[in-house]
Amino acid sequence: ILNYDIMARFRRRTCIILLLFILFICSIMMALKTLRPDRAGFGDPFGLGLLPELQQRTVLLDSKQNSLNRAQGDTVTRASNLHSIAVNTMKASMSPVKKLEEELSSPNYNFHIFYYTWYGNPQFDGKYIHWNHPLLPHWDPKIANNYPKGRHNPPEDIGANFYPELGSYSSKDPTVIEAHMKQMRSASTGVIVLSWYPPGMADENGEPTDDLVPVVLDYAHKYNLKVTFHIEPYKDRDDRSMYHNVKYIIDKYGSHPAFYRHKTSTGRLLPLFYVYDSYVTIPEIWANLLTVSGSQSIRNTPYDAVFIALLVEERHKHDIHRSGFDGMYTYFATNGFSYGSSHHNWASLKAFCDSNNLMFIPSVGPGYIDTSIRPWNNHNTRNRVNGKYYETAFSAALLVRPEIISITSFNEWHEGTQIEKAVPKRTGQVVYLDYKPHKPNVYLELTQKWSEKYRKEQEQWLM
Repeated sequence: ILNYDIMARFRRRTCIILLLFILFICSIMMALKTLRPDRAGFGDPFGLGLLPELQQRTVLLDSKQNSLNRAQGDTVTRASNLHSIAVNTMKASMSPVKKLEEELSSPNYNFHIFYYTWYGNPQFDGKYIHWNHPLLPHWDPKIANNYPKGRHNPPEDIGANFYPELGSYSSKDPTVIEAHMKQMRSASTGVIVLSWYPPGMADENGEPTDDLVPVVLDYAHKYNLKVTFHIEPYKDRDDRSMYHNVKYIIDKYGSHPAFYRHKTSTGRLLPLFYVYDSYVTIPEIWANLLTVSGSQSIRNTPYDAVFIALLVEERHKHDIHRSGFDGMYTYFATNGFSYGSSHHNWASLKAFCDSNNLMFIPSVGPGYIDTSIRPWNNHNTRNRVNGKYYETAFSAALLVRPEIISITSFNEWHEGTQIEKAVPKRTGQVVYLDYKPHKPNVYLELTQKWSEKYRKEQEQWLM
């Protein structure tokens, strides 16, 4: 009997130890999968639906990829009013600028961060804009029927999985713009990559924002930041319209001290433009604009610039080279979603760029979650793992020694890629994600940390 009791206890203990070991292994596997997913690759049915021209039935789901609305009203008057409000606000807050300079990290002009000014609220815009984002249906009706429909109802219910410290703000609010500039500067980023549509145009959930550009430039200058432009895929974008857009931007904003110019390897100082969804337009059209012999060539004119294309699939690298672009970026913060956004492909992309005199600009992000607007897209969620995901992305980027690193994003709240301050919030309907156990500024601090690390490593690369 004694031997039987001893054996029974031994078996129980062995089973408990084995169970704990299995749980430990499972937790390790889940953490590794979150950081470096082997599934959710570009080309699976969920991934394809997020990108135009790369699925069987083209459905433009993201507001950055949609057809555009024409604005109503007098945009010139609105721009003037916005600018005067901002100037008055700035005058009142200029005195402590020197003290601010001493407190904040120095800007790193090789850290570029994507920034969106498409948010609105009743106080400044007469209504909510973008915070009330609709729930986007899956392109397969059978799948779409399993998920809720409708749109969000701010301020408690917004189109995001996290909740901003500033609440459901308006991008026109001068205090918000200044708070954003201060946050970006505290993160030691240097160049704001401003989402931009031509005057009178916007994404299908927003309204025109070109009239905000002077205000953004003014506040950026106050914090010693620079501004470049992220040209969105507006309707009928081609070589001719792009020539006029570039000319418009340089003529109107090029003389502002905050307007960013990139120093090329030949010593020229040129404007730099990111071109979102560049792959939608065929290389032959781009070549008209971006090659010396093109029929609409911008090269060797007063409007020449550095043009950076979006790389999604591997084959795009050859199209980008043929098109006459000066480089490529990867944008997406979802490791494993596309070829370009997969960290393990960055070394080969950098090698291709080096051998073809192109810039490679990897895009790093803190995580990804867009189920507040695409409830069916849990497949592409990337957990932040308390900042580890972000640091893994930075580490992968530094390994390829890029001239510039881009950050997705400062405030793309719909896709959960923001590093802007977020706070815990619970309503009757939803519990928002947050940055706990860390403070609301944790991702700004991590960005600043990696900015300094990048600076030190870059000094070693150049030696």
